[in-house]
Amino acid sequence: MAWAGTAYDHEIEYGSKSMRFASDLFNNKRIVVPEFLYQSSKLPEFLPISHYTSLPQLPINQQFKPNMKVIHFLSGRHLLRDEIPFSLQELHAHYVNGYLQLEPGIQTLHGREMCMRCGNHTFSSFSCARCQSASCQYCRNCIIMGKVTFCSPLYSAPSRQYEVIENITLQWFGKLSEGQQEASNAVISAIQKNHSVLIWAVCGSGKTEVLFHGLAYALSHHKSVCIATPRTDVVLELAPRLQKVFPGLTISPLYAGHSDPNSSFVISTTHQLIRFKDCFDVMIIDEVDAFPYSVDPSLHFHVNKARKQSGSLIYLTATPSENFLNQETLNVVRIPSRYHGYPLPVPTLQWSGNWRKKIEKGQIPYILIDWIKKQMDAQKPVLLFFPSIKIIEKVKCVFDEQQLFCEAVHSEDPNRAEKVVQFRRREIPILLSSTILERGITIENIAVAVLGAEDGVFTESALVQIAGRAGRSASYPEGDVTFFHYGKTNAMIAAIRHIRKMNQEAEEKGWLH
Repeated sequence: MAWAGTAYDHEIEYGSKSMRFASDLFNNKRIVVPEFLYQSSKLPEFLPISHYTSLPQLPINQQFKPNMKVIHFLSGRHLLRDEIPFSLQELHAHYVNGYLQLEPGIQTLHGREMCMRCGNHTFSSFSCARCQSASCQYCRNCIIMGKVTFCSPLYSAPSRQYEVIENITLQWFGKLSEGQQEASNAVISAIQKNHSVLIWAVCGSGKTEVLFHGLAYALSHHKSVCIATPRTDVVLELAPRLQKVFPGLTISPLYAGHSDPNSSFVISTTHQLIRFKDCFDVMIIDEVDAFPYSVDPSLHFHVNKARKQSGSLIYLTATPSENFLNQETLNVVRIPSRYHGYPLPVPTLQWSGNWRKKIEKGQIPYILIDWIKKQMDAQKPVLLFFPSIKIIEKVKCVFDEQQLFCEAVHSEDPNRAEKVVQFRRREIPILLSSTILERGITIENIAVAVLGAEDGVFTESALVQIAGRAGRSASYPEGDVTFFHYGKTNAMIAAIRHIRKMNQEAEEKGWLH
């Protein structure tokens, strides 16, 4: 053994100096030692960590006294060196004494290089000062979450048992519908048996309430829980809802800029799961069909890496894809009715002519204007969807000229959350939106329309979700949904067929008023 406790400047330890490792023995076990900590007149060959293909978990040394702050910080995590606020010397001491796992960020598996953080196989190269290589490879796929290179070590620690807070009980006294109860029982069973289940529930069926009793079971059995969703907006909405029904529970909401958990109950965007490994006993994936989860294989990799392999996996969606439903081993439970027992509003199709040409001329199709006035006369908030931000901005200008007070929201609008709140309070009568609001928004007594429903952005699932914004309240269950178009599409027809099929199934089950 040729390393020792070395004093060094932490600010330059992983900056201007290289990051290479040498192979060595410690207590008769093969280890790797960072170049900074190696002390010997006879220096070995220092190489990027990815040259070391096998780094087994070292046995715990009971004589070593670990720093519990290090253990707690890395518990169930999977982090780059730059993300860890402890010295390399301290991390190395915990690694050689069996309390941390060290692995290369990029490894060759089955003859193919793979990023161990996101599962990507596509790399670029650069001249790296840390490993002194002129062509060090890095992962292009997850670089926004921190740069994983051929010389990057990844640190992790086994998921710990968080301190149990007594008397965390479910404080919700509502009544589940028959469909909700059936799904709730399936969730509890999946958690008890560590199985997987898909809850296929129509928009407005009350999917969050379906989770309550399963979460109560998980908490009472000291299981770690993650609810993952594609969007930050949903994280921020779910956290206070669950906090209200589980008072005393510490909930960790994770999203861009907020990535450090402080409890074993996490509500996270799927992207943030990249920083976890073998952590959660219960993994719940909300909106499994939504972008980007539905099109990004690396997010599926994040989920599987973050979940304990012995844990349960629960999927939630109103519009599952055919590929997803074709998984032979997946148990599927359907809720074809809303919690209030009224049928889903079926969209109406309205031909609107060449609406794009009209908008270019600063006009709005008369049929849409008449529809808006009808809804406003009935004092209904109006939510209008458009296929692009460019069109939204043009329509907003036309509405302003015609003195139709409205606001617009889209993915590039930093004030969209505030505008949605104002819309919910009836301070804004008309809200123009991209598909960003196709999910996760509930406004009482709302009227919903799409202009340009024939556009390719409006898939069957998108149109079903948009229609699902209406009629969600038990006080106003009959919402108006209209698809204005310049030619019917298969997606429009399929969306209407989907909604009618769910209504028919709910009626056959006797679940409709």
